[in-house]
Amino acid sequence: MTTATPTAPPTGTHPAWTAPAPLFDGVLATDTATLAAYAADGEAALAALPSRPARDGAQQALAERVLSAGRDARRAFLALHAEAVYDELTAARSRHLRLTELLRAAADRFPGLVPTAAQMAVEDAFVQAEKDGREIDQAIFCAAVLRSPSAGAHLVDAMLLPTSRALDLLGAFREAGRVELDTVLVERIGEAGHITFRNEHCLNAEDNRLIADLETAVDLVLLDDRIRVGVLRGGVVDHPRYRGRRVFSAGINLKDLRNGDISFIEFLLGRELGYINKMYRGLLTAAQNPVWAERTLQKPWIGAVDAFAIGGGMQLLLVLDHVIAEEGAYFSLPAAEEGIVPGLGNLRLGRLTGAREARRVILGGRRIDTADPDAHLVCDQVVPAGQLTEAVDAAVRHLSAPAVAANRRMLALTEEPLDLFRSYLAEFAVVQVARSYSEDVLAKVERRWQRSQARN
Repeated sequence: MTTATPTAPPTGTHPAWTAPAPLFDGVLATDTATLAAYAADGEAALAALPSRPARDGAQQALAERVLSAGRDARRAFLALHAEAVYDELTAARSRHLRLTELLRAAADRFPGLVPTAAQMAVEDAFVQAEKDGREIDQAIFCAAVLRSPSAGAHLVDAMLLPTSRALDLLGAFREAGRVELDTVLVERIGEAGHITFRNEHCLNAEDNRLIADLETAVDLVLLDDRIRVGVLRGGVVDHPRYRGRRVFSAGINLKDLRNGDISFIEFLLGRELGYINKMYRGLLTAAQNPVWAERTLQKPWIGAVDAFAIGGGMQLLLVLDHVIAEEGAYFSLPAAEEGIVPGLGNLRLGRLTGAREARRVILGGRRIDTADPDAHLVCDQVVPAGQLTEAVDAAVRHLSAPAVAANRRMLALTEEPLDLFRSYLAEFAVVQVARSYSEDVLAKVERRWQRSQARN
């Protein structure tokens, strides 16, 4: 390999990179050293190039060859050692690490397997289209762990545990019955735990901050023994078209996606393994107990939809036990338009609507309005806007019955077995991260951003 200066090479020139693909022998220690050396060689080649926005065509082609070869090497290494790597990082599964902790430990113990914190910090400084896609390497690792029935199940457990932030806030919440987070309000009203989205500047769209706040809020509702039912509802927004009105959710914040501020770990994968899975499967409180019913805290959940539930907002409804919408509201999963995968919507929507209707919604972009004859497939009640709060209160009373939590637990076991969830997420991880860096998605979010800038 020739050596280049660390500054930008002149236009039209680039260093050579001819490192042969690594050969792994199946022994973890030697294969770890082999991968580390190969990855270091690739990083040296990348370091000799300017950042992606400043590269010419030849330089970018070289960067893509280096990145692609590194990913092939990681896949080959993990095909041999995924479970052994996970066991070493978790002390033979005696400790539970959340996704961020797991990746940090993997970067330290297995150099070159996943990006380091420093590499991600450099990457995070760029908009999505100008990144090298280090998150793709994170997805390769997460998918390999999730494909393992044993390691994957242990990781799912880790993500079902209460967050440290929620545990820190629990005493204050139990005493006051109210916690205000940056983008979420959590209140105990009677026997209900009300979670109100307050990301008002973007129609309650989901971003990294909202995802973190929602997981804290869900933990608090599940941990408070005075709460029997959880309620999700959008707060009042300040968008000109909806100012002064409640809105449930506009889905993923596409502006943040364009700007590179939607994290694969904290958002795209973390939301599915975190707060949404906690609502569906419950909060893990006794990890060592082999009896699932005695390991988790579960409560029924109600969704109150004002105006619309788009994208991620509609995905939430698919795990709730009772959905109430105001007249004129609508639901949609605009995956075809946005170009990304609608979370676990592909896994769950067909259970409610049937396969053909699910294809019309996900592939064809069909919007379901409350006035449609089949609106009952995704919501249980449609009420006049002024009666939504009253309808929620009535649903809380109904779902507070002691047998409800036990029966919803058994329904979840039947509808979506843990292995089905785990194996879907393994494939989702690699497909979703690839879509978030694909040319068509980048072009779409850029066009939307340009239009928004023109209006301002």
